[in-house]
Amino acid sequence: MTLTSHLIRSACLTGFTDLAQSAGLDPFAMMYKAGLPRRCLDDNETLVAMEAVCHLLSDCAQAAEMEAFGLRLASRRRIWELGPVSLVIKQESSALTAVKTLLSYNRVLSEALLGRVDEEGDVVVIREELMLGKSVPTRQAIELTVGVMFQVLRDLLGPGWAPRLVCFSHRPPRDLRFHRSFLGKNIEFNSAFNGIVCAATDMALPLTPSQPGLASFARHFLDTALSQRKPARRETVRHLIAALMGNGRCTVDKVAQHLGVSRQTLHRQLSQEGEQFKSVLESVRREVAVKLCNDSDHSLEDAASMLGFSSASAFAHWFRASFGTSFMRSRRAGRP
Repeated sequence: MTLTSHLIRSACLTGFTDLAQSAGLDPFAMMYKAGLPRRCLDDNETLVAMEAVCHLLSDCAQAAEMEAFGLRLASRRRIWELGPVSLVIKQESSALTAVKTLLSYNRVLSEALLGRVDEEGDVVVIREELMLGKSVPTRQAIELTVGVMFQVLRDLLGPGWAPRLVCFSHRPPRDLRFHRSFLGKNIEFNSAFNGIVCAATDMALPLTPSQPGLASFARHFLDTALSQRKPARRETVRHLIAALMGNGRCTVDKVAQHLGVSRQTLHRQLSQEGEQFKSVLESVRREVAVKLCNDSDHSLEDAASMLGFSSASAFAHWFRASFGTSFMRSRRAGRP
């Protein structure tokens, strides 16, 4: 089944024109090539295809030979450019609750972004992933996404704040200078996830609320928008599979439990959309496998674990059956 395009606010392209021109590119020609209308830059609330944004950022990085293109774009963003949600999160009591609120409104900001917060002892782990349901270059978009979250945290906690670690699942760039100057020296590539590891004490620091009246209005607006954007059951299941897959707990029973429905009800809901749980799981695994081949240096064993297989041999067998070649040969070729 062909999946529809995922939408994102055109605010994600704030600063794009200046950055592209500074890199010697014609920004509007690059947008035309990616299938993005020039007029989307006139209004931050215009919804555009996330897939087109991914292609735009990837094409620009390649044409300008600027591996940090997406991250440089993130460095030009500020919290208020998130729109109404910025008013809401600045009313929260701490950075932790602010980030949780921000991620709860993901569908309003970007339908493809999967984010969650894990509190693990003395650290808070913010995980972010793009799940598009098709083979799309996401490296630059992921760096933009993680970079924007970094900027949000810095705006909330002050310019002196620094994360414990910034993680990317793709391989490192040849030149790390901009990554280090913007994110700091604690960066891990070929990680098991994309996101930011923060000190729990930092995330618990109290925030100073501002503009409570406007925030109340913005929250009502966002709640209304969220209720009008109920995703298809297939998309919700895809996101849950992506979140649970690496823990080896991605069974139909576990997903149904997270959704608060019975296994039979979940099967019926997916069937009404022309899907089966097994087919959705397969599509997520294929999407993640393609990313691992194209953008990372993970070992066969690590890739097997990230895709929820019980062993490297089971993963190797599945990969060959799915793509007609081996995982390592695909990596050498650059794609499955």
